[in-house]
This record gives sequence, structure tokens and C-alpha cells, in this order.
Amino acid sequence: MLPTLPFDPSKMLIGGAWHAAADTLTLENPSTATPLAEIAKGSAADIDTAVRAAQTALDGEWGRFTATERGRVLTRLGQLVTENVELLTQLETLDVGKPVTQARADAVALARYCEFYGGAADKLHGQTIPYLDGYTVYTMREPHGVTGHIVPWNYPMQIIGRSVGAALAMGNACVLKPAEDACLTALMFAHLAQEAGLPAGALNVVPGLGSEAGAALAGHPGIQHLSFTGSVATGAAVQIAAGANVVPVTLELGGKSPQIVFEDADIGAALPFLVNAGLQNAGQTCSASSRILVHRSRLEEVTHEMVKAYQAKHIGPADSDPDIGPLINGTQQARVKTYLQRAADLPCLARIEPPASHGHYVPVCLFGPVPPDHPLAQEEIFGPVQVIIPFDTEDEAVALANGTEFGLVASLWTRDGARQMRLAKRLKSGQVFINNYGAGGGVELPFGGVGKSGHGREKGFEALYGFSTLKTVAAYHG
Repeated sequence: MLPTLPFDPSKMLIGGAWHAAADTLTLENPSTATPLAEIAKGSAADIDTAVRAAQTALDGEWGRFTATERGRVLTRLGQLVTENVELLTQLETLDVGKPVTQARADAVALARYCEFYGGAADKLHGQTIPYLDGYTVYTMREPHGVTGHIVPWNYPMQIIGRSVGAALAMGNACVLKPAEDACLTALMFAHLAQEAGLPAGALNVVPGLGSEAGAALAGHPGIQHLSFTGSVATGAAVQIAAGANVVPVTLELGGKSPQIVFEDADIGAALPFLVNAGLQNAGQTCSASSRILVHRSRLEEVTHEMVKAYQAKHIGPADSDPDIGPLINGTQQARVKTYLQRAADLPCLARIEPPASHGHYVPVCLFGPVPPDHPLAQEEIFGPVQVIIPFDTEDEAVALANGTEFGLVASLWTRDGARQMRLAKRLKSGQVFINNYGAGGGVELPFGGVGKSGHGREKGFEALYGFSTLKTVAAYHG
């Protein structure tokens, strides 16, 4: 059951007011597979109204805000998020099926994004460029205008923070389309943004189906920049739709991220990362570490330790704060089960059975050794499934790590400093971690992929460049 909310979850925020849609969708609690709430089913017409409201905000009050004023609003918003962390945590646990501790970490991260971009808003400067005699040339950063944000269901709060936070800091007006499976924290964020003093229309939130509201947003001619996080197939469709209007797109898509364990690795230090980076959020993480590449001399030891760690894990309803909760919906559950069926020919080293109850649960599985060309080693499963793949040489490890269509995150465990530097250059990945994985989330760290993991960067200062356009001014004065 939903807690008491300061907003109506069946409505959308457009132009500073909460509006009912012509129809609604039913949200489901993934832990119980039972109805949770009714949400707005936004239409193409609603998206059009939201885009127009965003443009009105840019032409009016929001467009007149200085960078300092934008920063103050975002800082206040971060404070309000902090004050409401427990409510946001509860909503995410119910809506996404995310264990309480993990949901709370996301809420804290959302506050941190608001604080970071609040502090950064007035610190992105232009340059002066030495040029011909008689000229003064300088550059300045300006907002794109109206930006569209299509956010997935696995990390709503974090992805809203890193994309909407950066876009607002640069002075854009945003239209946010949260996933139809998980939009309660997006609506709560919109409510808090109003309370923080964000002008009407600067942030508009339209829930709805991806095939309707999402498609309408991607192809809307009034959008000047689009941010999308999700699957490769949908990302390609979004890019095509935006391309018709020659709109730049930031895509953060799938991953098949490796951790490489060399013969000199500290296995005790690596073990929590080897396991938790693959099982967090039930493996429903683009940057999940689903491939563990292990030097053959340490294969038996790493396998033994990972099996022990698996055996200590608990799977259950999200509100009981287990290590692993349910998957988001029945479609995702069926998809992961199909992959497990395709793995019938592989050695299963560890298997945690789900609770015998309703809810979108799947077994948690560790397979190994797995051939590097097997679907489990090549395709993004988006579930609590990891594979172990042995290697013998550094070159082989690099070839295996780079041997998929993806390139989002990679990690290596070695005490050899020269090897660390060599592989940081050789690995085809948007982020490389040395003797760690994820660096604690890293609000400040630019994030994005290569290959089919997407393009463009979010998080850190780099996101501010992505959510702005550069103007060059050349003044001739003789």
C-alpha cells in the first residue's frame, strides 16, 4: 500500500500545474505482483503541451534566472530531497522492487546530484581566444533550450539526478518521461522541485508508455536535446526519431561489463566487488559486472570464494531489505528465465532459489567456466546472473574484455602498476576501475559508453558540456 503522498500519482505535472490524463495505467508492486497505484497514461498531445510549457518557461521567468539563481534552486531541492529520503526510499522499494538499503542509497545520491549541480551551475566558464590583431574572441556556454529526458525503471532517482539536474543547472527547461513501470519517485521529485522554487514549466513530468509518450517526446520538433537511458533497440529508435529533427542525443545503453582478476590480485579485496557489482538491484544495472575474467592460476580460488559469497546471499521481498529483490515485471522475469534455459549446458556453480511466493523472482545463478562466445557471455541478461571465464595471458584478457558489442565499464585487479596503465588504455570502455568497481557511485565521474553502450557523457562537469551548446563571439574593434 502506498504511503500518504503530497501529490496525486494519477496526474502529470505540466506548466506548473497537476493535470489528469485521459487514461491511466496500473503500477505493480514487483515483490508481490499486485497493483500498487494508478498513474497517468500520457499521450502525444500531453507531450506537446509539456514541450510548449517548457518553451514558455524559457521565454519567461526561468529563462531570466542567472546561473547563481539556478544553483540556489537546485541546492534547495537537494536539501528537500534529503529531508524526504525515507519517503523516497519507501516509494522506490514499492515501485521498483529495490531492497530498502539500495533504494535509500539512490535517494541519497539524488540529493547529492542536486547539490553537485547546484554548486556547479555558475562555475562553467567560457574562454578568450588569441586571434588576429584588432579582434577580441571569446566563447560562452548556453542552454540547448527544451531538453527531453526518457528515464528507465531500474534507477529512476539516480538517472533523473544526473540528467535533469545537469540540464537545469545549464538553464534548459526539461520534459521528463519516466518509465511506466516506475514513476513515483519522478513525480515526488517534481513536487519537491516546485517546493524548492523552480518556476512553472522548467520541469514537466509526463508518465506514459514508451511507445506513445516516449516516442512522441523523441520525435517532437520542439526538443533541442534528448537524453535516453535504456535498451540498445529502443535507443536506436530514439536516435532515429530525434535525427529527423537533427537533435543531439545522449544515449546510455546496455553493458556486459568485465572484471579482470590477474594472478597477483588481492582476492579478499576484490571479492565483494566481484559479487555485489553483478547482483545489485537483481542484476538490473547497465553497468552490472556480469563477466568475471580470472587468470587460470587463481580460477579455483576465485570460484570457491564466489560460491561461498553466493551461498550467503538472501533473496526476497524488497521491503524485507534482502540482498536481492524481485525483477521489475513479468516480462523481464520471463526474459531472464529464457536465458537460464539457454544455460542448461553450462556448469552452474551456485544457485539461489527464489521464495515460493508471488512476485517477479528468478533464481540467482553463477556459471563457469563459460565459453566466451556463449550467449550468457555476450548478451546483456539484465538479471542476477554472472559468468566466470578463465584466461592465461594479458593479451587474452584484453581480447575477452573487449570481445562484446558493449563498452560501458571495466575493472582490473592487479598490483602491477605498469599493467594497470597499459590496460587502462587498451580496454574499450567508458569507465575503467583499477582495484575497485564503481568508485562508490561517483556523482562527479563522467559516465557513458562506447560501441553499443551508447555515446555522450552524463555525471560530473562533463554533463554540463553535454547539456549546453558553445557559442563563439568574434568582435572586430580595430
